[in-house]
Amino acid sequence: MNTLTKLVLIAALILSVLIPFGYFLLGQKKKSRYKKALGVNVFFFFGTLLIAAVVMLYPERVQAASGSGNPSAGIGYLAAALSTGLSGIGGGIAVASAASAALGAISEDSSIFGKSLIFAGLAEGICLYGLVIAFMILGKL
Repeated sequence: MNTLTKLVLIAALILSVLIPFGYFLLGQKKKSRYKKALGVNVFFFFGTLLIAAVVMLYPERVQAASGSGNPSAGIGYLAAALSTGLSGIGGGIAVASAASAALGAISEDSSIFGKSLIFAGLAEGICLYGLVIAFMILGKL
C-alpha cells in the first residue's frame, strides 16, 4: 500500500470523527437524549471503517480467503455480503418502526391503511436495494 493511500485512509478516519461529533456538539440542544444513539452509531461506523482498513492493508489475505487469483475478487465478495447484510438490518429496523406506527394509526382510524402500507413497503425496499447492489457487484467479478 503506497503512502498516498495511507494518507487518504487516515484523513477519512479523522473526518469521520470530526463531522459526527461536531454536529452533535454544535447542533443538538437536548444532548442527553441522543448520547446513546450517537454512541451506538459511532461504534458501528468505526468498526466497519476499521474492518475496511484492515482489508485494504492486507489484500493478500482476502485473496486467499476468496480462493481466486484476483485480490479484488475477495474484496468484491466482502462488499456484496456487507451490502446485503447491512441493508437487511437497516430495512428490519425501518419496518419495525414504520409498522408499529402504522398499527397505532390504523387502530385509531382504519381509513389510512393504504397510506401506512406504503410506508412499510418503502422500508422493505431498502433490503431489495442492497440485494440488487450485491448482484451487481457479483456480476462484475
